Amino acid sequence: MLRWIIFLVIFGIADIYAFQAFKTISKNNWLQILYWFITVLVIGNFVFHYYSFNRSDGFSHGHAYAFGFFIALLIPKMVLLVFMVGEDIIRVPQAVFRYFTEGDTAKGNYFASRRQFVSKIALGIAAIPLASIIYGIYKGKYNYKVLKYTLHFEDLPKAFDGYKLTQISDIHSGSFDNMDKVNYAVDLINDQQSDIILFTGDMVNNKAEELVPYKNVFGKLKAKDGLFSVLGNHDYGDYVQWESEDAKKQNLEDLKNLQKEIGFDMLLNESRYLEKNGERIALVGVENWGAGGFKTAGDLKQASSSINKDDFKILMSHDPSHWEKKVIKDDYHYHLTLSGHTHGMQFGIEIPGWFKWSPVKWRYKYWAGIYEELGQYINVNRGFGYLAFPGRVGIWPEITVIELKTGSNSA
Repeated sequence: MLRWIIFLVIFGIADIYAFQAFKTISKNNWLQILYWFITVLVIGNFVFHYYSFNRSDGFSHGHAYAFGFFIALLIPKMVLLVFMVGEDIIRVPQAVFRYFTEGDTAKGNYFASRRQFVSKIALGIAAIPLASIIYGIYKGKYNYKVLKYTLHFEDLPKAFDGYKLTQISDIHSGSFDNMDKVNYAVDLINDQQSDIILFTGDMVNNKAEELVPYKNVFGKLKAKDGLFSVLGNHDYGDYVQWESEDAKKQNLEDLKNLQKEIGFDMLLNESRYLEKNGERIALVGVENWGAGGFKTAGDLKQASSSINKDDFKILMSHDPSHWEKKVIKDDYHYHLTLSGHTHGMQFGIEIPGWFKWSPVKWRYKYWAGIYEELGQYINVNRGFGYLAFPGRVGIWPEITVIELKTGSNSA
């Protein structure tokens, strides 16, 4: 109860200030009533879905949209709060000065009126995140981008020079609400005509049944050297309440079977060799290994027990924390690691090739794109789907295509 009181007090203060900006530019009573009607509706819907949440059922589309619209309302009002408080930093000292210098002549009206131009500027700036969030909810979450990279390795077997792989990650099939858009994305993956397709975990939010409506859609995925996958933290069903431990285990088995029916060869702390013209590279897949309380079922030593130390190696590991904490300094030297997990927080600012920023960078050192450490690379995929917040703002859903080349980058 206390946290709700704190929440309502903070939101109430933000709302009072936001309304001051709104009424400065509009004296229409009906518009002011509409302002409060929308505010009460969005907050009420959010509170209702919060209290109706059932851990056995998991996060529904209704919960997602209630959260999404709440964020769409909250962030612009926080922007207005900053501007209005900033104006009060000037107005309050002025009011104190008038109180002591003008006394009764001010007739108790010590505060100067809010300046309309400040409110207009504040509302104009607040409209930017509002429009961005609304766009992210209705369009951005399906705004698929194909990102292409070429990576050079001196010890890549020559038979694999020009080898192309497509990585997808964090499908979160339980969040989807548009079958046609997912169909389009699957066709886009196939259009890349890569040699292999690699999926790096989080096929569902919680339950295997989420994948069932999309099984035939993802069943269209094709690559001549096959489809391979690993598990992400959400695939284990740890975030919902099960009627029994056996039911939870069965859910995971059902998910594995569904992925097999789609065509994925799931690597559970194991490896495969990819062979071409008498040469080979090793594909290694670990179960989820995460820092900060996330599941640590991944076993890199076990996964690599059937390959040689000097093999060229591609590692699939859902959480980039694994690369940072364990993989980089491992004796086996993993040439390329493919991860996901962060989603780029589904929110940020990115100008390809120039600039990228997201609050998630404060949680993960490696959070989106290609990084190199000690002669090893990692690609952190921004994710195919979305979770909780039903949209994406600035950080778009990603299909990664990586071409492997023999030799140095300067060759």
